[in-house]
Amino acid sequence: MLIAAIVVYAIAMTLANLSIATFGVWVSPINAFLFIGLDLALRDWLQMQIKAWQMAVLIAVSGGLTYALNQDAGMIAVASAASFTLAALADWAVFSKVNGSWFKRANASNVAGAAVDSVAFPIIAFGVLMPEIIVLQFVAKVAGGYVWSILLGKLK
Repeated sequence: MLIAAIVVYAIAMTLANLSIATFGVWVSPINAFLFIGLDLALRDWLQMQIKAWQMAVLIAVSGGLTYALNQDAGMIAVASAASFTLAALADWAVFSKVNGSWFKRANASNVAGAAVDSVAFPIIAFGVLMPEIIVLQFVAKVAGGYVWSILLGKLK
């Protein structure tokens, strides 16, 4: 199960990056719900299975995979790796402090991770502040994380 979760995480992150590189910033709210919501919830599951440095390597490898598949997506890969690392730190801080069920902890930490990632990614990737994209991404990531945490919670 652990290997499958790692592979799914890397594929989802890579597909999100490649679709942004292909279709532009306006596809990001869709990605946020489908792929990043999955990554946020899956990261919480993985946090209980692997070490923090292994999660950092997984994030970096996913960024590298994006670049290997499409060199034109270089800045997207960098932005993704940087924002996901920052989001992972916020997520970890909240997940570690919240008491209760995995579901409660995952959704509380997803809010923190989604907030950090939603602000950091477009600024790093595109060099501008995009308030409407930030808000749309945040809402979609929290909603997607919620849906994915329900599904992943059944696998625990």
